[in-house]
Amino acid sequence: MASEPAEGTTLEVLRRLESGPRGLTDTEAASRLAAFGENTLPDRRTPSWPRRCARALRDPFTAVLLCLGLVSAAVASWGTAVVILALVAVSCVLRASGEHRADRSLAALRELVAGTATVLRRTGPAAQPDPREVPVAELVPGDVLRLGPGDLVPADVRLLRARGLMVQQGALTGESAPVAKRAADDDAPDESRLCFQGSTIASGGATAVVTATGAATRFAAAHRVPDAPRTGGAFDRSVHGISWVLIRFMLLTPPLVLMANATLRDRGLETLPFAVAVAVGLTPEMLPVIVTTCLAKGAAHLARAHAVIVKRLPALHDLGAVDVLCVDKTGTLTQDRPVVEGALDPAGRDDPAVLHWAAVAAWWTLQLAELPAPDALDEALLEAAGPVGEEYDGVDAVPFDPVRRTSAAVVRGGLGQHTVVLTGAAEAVLERCAAAPGERERLLALAAREADAGLRVLAVATADRPAGPRTADARDLAFRGLVTFRDALAPTAAEALRALADRGVAVKVLTGDHPATAARACRDLGLDPGEVRTAAQVADGTGGVDCPGGSVVVARCTPEDKARVVTALRAAGHTVGFLGDGVNDVAALRAADVGIAPRSAVGVARESADVVLADKDLTSIGHAITVGRHASGNIASYLRVTLSSNLGNVVAMLAAGLLLPFLPMLPAQVLAQNLCFDAAQLAFAHDRPGAAALRGPAVLRPRAFLRFALGFGMINALADLATFAVLALALNGPDAVNDEAVFHSAWFTENLLTQAAVMLLLRTGRRDAAGRPPGPVGLAAAALAVVGLLLPPSPLGAALGMTALPAAYYLLQAAVLGLYALALAAARTRHRRRQP
Repeated sequence: MASEPAEGTTLEVLRRLESGPRGLTDTEAASRLAAFGENTLPDRRTPSWPRRCARALRDPFTAVLLCLGLVSAAVASWGTAVVILALVAVSCVLRASGEHRADRSLAALRELVAGTATVLRRTGPAAQPDPREVPVAELVPGDVLRLGPGDLVPADVRLLRARGLMVQQGALTGESAPVAKRAADDDAPDESRLCFQGSTIASGGATAVVTATGAATRFAAAHRVPDAPRTGGAFDRSVHGISWVLIRFMLLTPPLVLMANATLRDRGLETLPFAVAVAVGLTPEMLPVIVTTCLAKGAAHLARAHAVIVKRLPALHDLGAVDVLCVDKTGTLTQDRPVVEGALDPAGRDDPAVLHWAAVAAWWTLQLAELPAPDALDEALLEAAGPVGEEYDGVDAVPFDPVRRTSAAVVRGGLGQHTVVLTGAAEAVLERCAAAPGERERLLALAAREADAGLRVLAVATADRPAGPRTADARDLAFRGLVTFRDALAPTAAEALRALADRGVAVKVLTGDHPATAARACRDLGLDPGEVRTAAQVADGTGGVDCPGGSVVVARCTPEDKARVVTALRAAGHTVGFLGDGVNDVAALRAADVGIAPRSAVGVARESADVVLADKDLTSIGHAITVGRHASGNIASYLRVTLSSNLGNVVAMLAAGLLLPFLPMLPAQVLAQNLCFDAAQLAFAHDRPGAAALRGPAVLRPRAFLRFALGFGMINALADLATFAVLALALNGPDAVNDEAVFHSAWFTENLLTQAAVMLLLRTGRRDAAGRPPGPVGLAAAALAVVGLLLPPSPLGAALGMTALPAAYYLLQAAVLGLYALALAAARTRHRRRQP
């Protein structure tokens, strides 16, 4: 196993790796490079254009349209076949091109883990080790590295020597604070002696031996996760649910038409083109095109206006359907730096002098200890205290040591006197302070109280001592007090959280940090954390994170915990988005309906995400959710309109086909009607739904859509049958239906007029549209009505077997259409009142 060389004592590790403190020779390194391969992550292959197009055919409606097109070609209905196959081709090309653009944009964001590393190499067995810079790809197990502040850890390593080493490994574990590492062979956990690829050296320095490279590292193990099968998102589940119900009905329709006509009208295979046309009429042929156009248009707007890249087009709809957003704390709700909250004296009262002495210590530690930059706490102290420290003469400084957990600075005081300022963990500082019996316990309780409130605590003590070489090691100091820190809040987080709440999105915080720290950040942002849970509590079934009022914060999360919480939320029926940027977030990114990562995330997180943000900012997610709901609202409008209208037309055609001595419409006329309606519905891709469509998650619920289509489709079928009754009875008696051309023309016109009315009345969220200028859908509906009136008497209408209608027919049709519009408006009002 990859971890075995890192286990055991330092000497045992070196022996297993056949290495030593002086590193490898050039010959040994070359042979190991040939044996183990380069220290690089596996390449993720970009699908080819044919593969992208083939994947688009997995959409159920696209596949069924392809089958219907082939059936139409088989029965020599060439016009129908050409149109259907053209729709299939357009849908595949649009989807493939959208994914290609997303991949091309993402390729510009990929970053290397590191360029070079400092390694000890020897020219021969007897030669002295020579520190040199080598490409990270050429590192091999057994190489000895030197690591300093700011360095990226280029491989998995075991520490040989370390001095004041603090490692930022949040990308792997989710911890916001650097972690102390040590090289000593003692009873400390093995993890404290190991550093992993993807970590960053925050402070201190170390010498380490490489234990694993390339595919054997923990980083690479996480990189392999995206290859696991992924379940479909909310969009895929919704569309597939609607699709398969309609597909079953479509597959049942042609045999029913054939059998009914053969039995009742003695018409057999000659009705097959009509049966295929009826099945095509039931199909929302434009669904793949409308969906792809809406999503591609929204994705292009996000990339252009907000630098948000949508890698997988259906993820944009899933964003619109998100009702739970899971985020980590650091970098999302808070910045990756602390700020001073307050300074307390030993009695717990505010005391600016405590902050002053802590800042003096930070200033002179930075000046005298040769640190490359102040650590996060020192920087916060200097920012809060302003210009301090220069009024003293610095004498000595001892930087923070993770073993002692203190740092010290010595400044010149009175004649022959030095002042020692000690800062660090409360327990470590109090050990060197003079305190009365019981006083130490009281002060530790004070520090614990502040820590339980979600604050980080720095203890401060001072002492005046005679000048001497070991003044910094003085004991019996006077305890001055505590400086408390909180995480700096992200500037836009509070406003973004309010906006998400207004859109019906619940935020869950999954973090590796301390529960109190996470809860404090939530409260500071106006987000009620509820009952904070730890990952262990969630594991035993008491988490309650899947409840609307359940826990907002789950702390001490491992990568597996995050993925498990996300999976539980999805199992409870939520559509879940997850924002993460580290290797520890990969499993959760894959488990969510929508995985979201910032551009600064580690490469594997970006590869696993469906959406990539320019910055780790909740505001960008808010924009993406809004655009997703716009796109979903337009798709919902199309589905409502086309399903109800098509279902009504098919029911009316089936009924008329059994009652009439001739076909109610010729196959070419059915095709022409479908083409006109489909062309008009392309306007839905450019519509802007009203505000009502943005207030809640945009979910396509199959049962709700089918109930809607059935109810409103029956109204449409009644309007069609009323037109049939007018044609049959109101004018010249029952013999009027013997004029096939008049019947076909009148019904063709009536169908297009009712479809235009449906487009206007069943749009999504347009309750506030009164008084506004007609948008693209209004113009398209008007054009559809004009075509319905003008096509039958035109030369093209004559070629399709239609003729001009007497004026009386138009008056009667207007009456039927008016009653239909009133019934449709009344049903729409009743439907909306019943909605939650």
